Amino acid sequence: MHPEILERTVERAGYVTVERMRIRLADGAEVWREMERHGDSVAVLPYDAERRVALVARQFRAPVFAMAGETIFEEACAGMIDGEDAETTARREAFEELGVRLGELEYLATVWPGPGVGAERQSLFLARYTAADHDGEGGGLVSENEAIAVVERPLAELAADADAGRIADGKLFTLAMALRLRQPALFG
Repeated sequence: MHPEILERTVERAGYVTVERMRIRLADGAEVWREMERHGDSVAVLPYDAERRVALVARQFRAPVFAMAGETIFEEACAGMIDGEDAETTARREAFEELGVRLGELEYLATVWPGPGVGAERQSLFLARYTAADHDGEGGGLVSENEAIAVVERPLAELAADADAGRIADGKLFTLAMALRLRQPALFG
């Protein structure tokens, strides 16, 4: 027997949609589960192999502030896919948030960041850039009040922060570790 959705209702619709589902599990038990949907996303870590740095974003995040009191959160560049493919979204977000024009993207994976409650799938990318590619201001969209600070982080520092448990953003941690595994010489 396979799981089966017996009932599905929208409890709240908006930027975040919450659905409530009654599901019959494979063992026959019936349970209620809630699912949050807000669309799929991308995350990208641009890095300069010659200078051994990566671009990250620092900004205010309301949930982090509400739960931990932190006013600035350091994270990988990311954004919602909205009527375009993941690669186009990654390039657009990198320019809007970080002011960098990305060429070739290295696809890593598409992951479920929070499969217990969230329906979001996130495509992860690495991307090389050079100092000449960093020709925009970044900072995010004024209309979205993002106020992003663009920071070039030495790759060795990112690795040390990851090793010490100081990277709180799951996207940044995953992308930095993937880069470290694929190109360990950049971290030496």
